[in-house]
Amino acid sequence: MTPSARIQAAIDLLDAIIASARDGGPAADTLIARYFKERRYAGSRDRRAVRDHVYDAIRRVAERPETGREAMIGLAQERPQIAALFDGSAHAPLPIEPGEVGVSAGAVPGWLRPLLAAPVEQDALLGRAPVDLRVNRLKAAPADAAPMLPEAAPIAGLADGLRLPEGWPVEQSAAWKDGLVEVQDAGSQWIAAACGARPGMTVVDMCAGAGGKTLALAAAMEGQGRLLAADTIRSRLARLEPRAERAGATFIETLLLDQSHEARGLETLQGRADVVLVDAPCSGTGTWRRNPEARWRLTPARLDRLVAEQARILDFAAPLLAPGGVLVYATCALTDREGRDQVNAFLSRHAGWEAEPIDLPVGRRHGAGLLLTPGHDGSDGFYFARLKRGA
Repeated sequence: MTPSARIQAAIDLLDAIIASARDGGPAADTLIARYFKERRYAGSRDRRAVRDHVYDAIRRVAERPETGREAMIGLAQERPQIAALFDGSAHAPLPIEPGEVGVSAGAVPGWLRPLLAAPVEQDALLGRAPVDLRVNRLKAAPADAAPMLPEAAPIAGLADGLRLPEGWPVEQSAAWKDGLVEVQDAGSQWIAAACGARPGMTVVDMCAGAGGKTLALAAAMEGQGRLLAADTIRSRLARLEPRAERAGATFIETLLLDQSHEARGLETLQGRADVVLVDAPCSGTGTWRRNPEARWRLTPARLDRLVAEQARILDFAAPLLAPGGVLVYATCALTDREGRDQVNAFLSRHAGWEAEPIDLPVGRRHGAGLLLTPGHDGSDGFYFARLKRGA
């Protein structure tokens, strides 16, 4: 592919990503993979260059553009070397017309900006994320795994945390293949630590997904006790089984719940759990470093639905706790509606519950919980709180 043809390919992909974001379709990574699967002639350098153009254009724009061309022209207005590739040659974009203006740059959609928690450093939300790892204590100690990954650096305050440069192919390493390490953002590791899971406990990961935090809880429990991973989406839970096998965490139980009727599937656990983690569905505003096009998918109406769903999940999760048990509420979101305000609303609805201080050397106290942000903590953005049921 010529450099100009790469720009046109990026424009075509941006058109598809914009439409998918508008219509709730596949994510950008999926669309990019499909695009190149159908174009075998594109070499590795072509794929890398096109992908970089696409993500540079996405990161630059807060509001969803109308077309891929205006997104790329906006980037070209800041980079003359890209503007010169709008030359109208074969497979290239048409020249930029006089007066043709690209979409304006921005980090946060205007409607969302006032809803973010006040301590959030908005300019840091779109930096490129490193590859964070958690050493799996079921199979190795950090002293065993670290020498296998000489480019990895320790993460301050996380005994099992290692950090690799952005884009490092960890899944090709023996340490990952043998289950000695798991890919897990430092923020997620802090949330697992806040749960205080120990051997012999009964622990429920309520919105387990593919099980990243479930595996961290399994390691903290040293494979002893009862650990239940629950979710309403079968395909997500299916991804946990091979991960648990690789990690040596085969004591994990999975439970597929019927959405909107979850309480019925959890009846036998009521009043029995020592710890329940609710890593709730959320806006994902804390993960824009990894998923910048998520900004184009979020709307005020969708945020309203997410806030209502978070409250609903908290309400059916709370009865699972034994007296003195702890519910850890977490979201990878940085809006106060999903974090501080959601916790305050829960405490006002549920008598006999109280927020406990979280003793971790990270984040900032915000309301009843802790706020982690990329700018302050070098992790994805999270809000989490420990809520204790009265004895």
